[in-house]
Amino acid sequence: MLVEAKRLLEVRDVPRISEQLARTSDDAGPSRIGLVISRYLTKSTRDRLAEAGLSYVDATGNLLLRADPPAVFISDRGADKDPWRGPGRPRGTLKGEPAANVVRALLDIPGPWKTRELVRRSGTSTGSVYRVVRFLEGEALATKDENGLIIVPDWVALLRRWSQDYEFLQTNTVTRWIAPRGLDALLGTIPKGAVRGYAVTGSVAAATWAAYAPSRSAMIYTLNPEEAAAEWGLRATEKGTNVLLARPAYNVVLERSIDREDGLRIAAPTQVAVDLVTGPGRAPAEAEELLDWMTRNEQIWR
Repeated sequence: MLVEAKRLLEVRDVPRISEQLARTSDDAGPSRIGLVISRYLTKSTRDRLAEAGLSYVDATGNLLLRADPPAVFISDRGADKDPWRGPGRPRGTLKGEPAANVVRALLDIPGPWKTRELVRRSGTSTGSVYRVVRFLEGEALATKDENGLIIVPDWVALLRRWSQDYEFLQTNTVTRWIAPRGLDALLGTIPKGAVRGYAVTGSVAAATWAAYAPSRSAMIYTLNPEEAAAEWGLRATEKGTNVLLARPAYNVVLERSIDREDGLRIAAPTQVAVDLVTGPGRAPAEAEELLDWMTRNEQIWR
């Protein structure tokens, strides 16, 4: 067993450690196990170590030990938060409004970015932008070139990482309703009404670019759910729900929304995609369809 011990370890460190252990393993023999030990390993770091074929253990109990041959597989779950992260340390997640503002800017608008431009376009303080970018660098989701410009090498990976900390149902205040006359009637009513502070997301919005299957429910951001429900003729319910109205935790979810030809206002593609990734039922499959379309048509939506 070849052990690499690090007090702190980030995603961006994994390729270097993997290469180092691979060279040592070749010298020691093909049956050697590469094991990384650290005080705390984030989920993304653990995932990257596993993808690299490495075993790991941290002081909170996160453990993966595997070999073949002989056939060995031991796994256990520890903490999902660093219990030793003190004040002033760079943020350990992408939760919160500043992170959402920065991530949406990086996703929606192609870089590279100057820090001051990212501050302006995201509407976030310089300190918050610095902390978010520092976190993204540690997660190997952003880099800086020789001129200090911020580059996102893989926007899909960034969106997926954001989805771990931003969920439609958990982050926002969601209420459940039923459209008595069905979704088609509701979608025809919304553009004719007086409600302006809204944006449709989820399956209905995704069908604008990548239709997957007929939508069975609608997910809608609105600044005043009760007012919107009254305007659109919705009824509150806990059973048979086909409409979810969400009072957004962050205003950025409504930014860069798009007015379709039928008059319906839909959220930006990146917001729709992240809402589907962790959504219920077939939403994750719809997210994959949309992300595939976005990858092939980046020049259209970005």
